[in-house]
Amino acid sequence: MSDTTVPVASQVGHRSLLEPDALLKKRRRKESWFKMLGLGAVMTGLFFLVVLIASIVYNGIPAFTQTYVTVPVTLPADKLDKTGNRNASEMRKVSTFGYRPLIEQALIDTLADQGISSPFEDGGDLADLLSDGAAADVRERVLRNTDLVGKTVEFDLLASSRIDGYYKGRVDRVSVERGMVLTPAHLDVADALHERGLIERRFNLEFITGADASDNRPEQAGVGVSLLGSLFMILVVVALAVPIGVAAAVYLEEFAPQNRFTDLIEVNISNLAAVPSIVFGILGLAAFIQFANLPQSAPLVGGLVLTLMSLPQIIIPARAALKAVPPSIRQAALGIGASRNQMVFQHVLPLAMPGILTGVIISLAQALGETAPLLLIGMVGYIASNYPEGFLDGFVSPNSALPAQIYEWSKRADPAFYERAWGGIIVLLVFMLAVNILAVVLRRRFERRW
Repeated sequence: MSDTTVPVASQVGHRSLLEPDALLKKRRRKESWFKMLGLGAVMTGLFFLVVLIASIVYNGIPAFTQTYVTVPVTLPADKLDKTGNRNASEMRKVSTFGYRPLIEQALIDTLADQGISSPFEDGGDLADLLSDGAAADVRERVLRNTDLVGKTVEFDLLASSRIDGYYKGRVDRVSVERGMVLTPAHLDVADALHERGLIERRFNLEFITGADASDNRPEQAGVGVSLLGSLFMILVVVALAVPIGVAAAVYLEEFAPQNRFTDLIEVNISNLAAVPSIVFGILGLAAFIQFANLPQSAPLVGGLVLTLMSLPQIIIPARAALKAVPPSIRQAALGIGASRNQMVFQHVLPLAMPGILTGVIISLAQALGETAPLLLIGMVGYIASNYPEGFLDGFVSPNSALPAQIYEWSKRADPAFYERAWGGIIVLLVFMLAVNILAVVLRRRFERRW
């Protein structure tokens, strides 16, 4: 056998192993492009998220402030308390129409005292500066404290939605000239009062704690009652959907025999997860209101409808969390003599709890933001103007929900309601964030390592 000459690298076209060849360079270029595309997708998503949050904050923050007019109102006893007993039940006979002339005269006197010239001879025209509910506010304060009768008391009254919009930049003089409610003369008087500190914007706590108002009083509308309605609905969902959903997932994953019946159940659960929410609203209308005769527009019915909608969203992630527990945990528990129930509830379920709570978080967040199912059970058209009288009454008394309230405000003509719709979105996001934080805390509390 003759010796053969080993070809060197330069003779066969190869370079050093330390230098990448053309194929490796091509692969690295593709990897770089893929990383750039991924980073671009993330940055695009973050950009749109920032734009969304910024638009919500920009449009919704003005709803948390309101314009007030400080007016000293004289409360004559001969008109408000003719008996002189200072009895609130007797003084209730004087309606808001009896307080309205007092407010109109107070405006005239205020302009005269401040040296502000007014083209209005009638106090009723001046009263257009104030909310239509100003007389009711004065009346309620007097009935709460009857000792005010016979005195001159300063009241911080809500300005009308047009005046409020003027100081928020929502209304200008051009639009006022085309309108039918205010005139440029009203704005001149408002500017004069503003210069003297009698008109100012303040934080509007009533927007958070108050109730909805009619179309004529957008400046008095608040989210407090509807937020409470959402809370009662979520309590119903938590009390029903969570235990039923988790129990169903445990049975299907750990105890149910594998046959055609359980396969049919699993397929139906997966299909229910994709059913439009409006279908659950129709089901709730037929089953709970028309058949069971439960009260319409009640958080109890809304909670039952959302429970039906949330069950598939809880069962599917719960089964996945149970399936993710290693089989060795089950085998070890059974190997040391634990029963099947002990194995499931003392070992498997605690380890799967973080994943189960994740599904619960997602389902509650989705239920909290639903509007379509509430359309059909009357929780959109109903105007909730009063708080429930007690805890149990909060479930059965007619009420609205915060997403439904936002939807209702967005349909109304006055731009002030549109502003409040954006503010309601901020409150809804904060409420959902609080629910999610609570759920995450519970998840960390039950989380175990193996």
